[in-house]
Amino acid sequence: MNELKKELHKLCVDYVQKRIDTVMQAINATQQAANEETKSSAGDKYETGRAMMQQETDRNQAQLNEANKLMAALNYINTETIFATADTGSLVATNNGKFYIAISAGTLTVNGENYFAISSASPIGLMLKAQKIGYEFSLNGKTYLIENII
Repeated sequence: MNELKKELHKLCVDYVQKRIDTVMQAINATQQAANEETKSSAGDKYETGRAMMQQETDRNQAQLNEANKLMAALNYINTETIFATADTGSLVATNNGKFYIAISAGTLTVNGENYFAISSASPIGLMLKAQKIGYEFSLNGKTYLIENII
């Protein structure tokens, strides 16, 4: 089962790395465009263009900072840990799906089976946190029963 958690963890790392790579490409493209911008006789147009590029760079930088926080959170997780209660790094099987508590990365597929990568701060993550096998709760009109925790 730890191999499954390792694979889910790797998929989460890949997800975040792809986000980092995409944002870095956008930052580099914006920087290159700013460097190529030449001051024209219409000074206001030049300044407006520079300001817009700076706003874009700031947005991209914020996305990069967020992605780096996600990567740091993933680096904190030990995939070898076996859990008695649901917590960050655990894999929780319920009657309504299997949840890897790490980061919000959507649906991950391993060996043809779907798992939901969720944050412990998400609504379902908060409901699962610190709960044991046999715990039952309702969320958005669905009833969940914890069947297993790894």
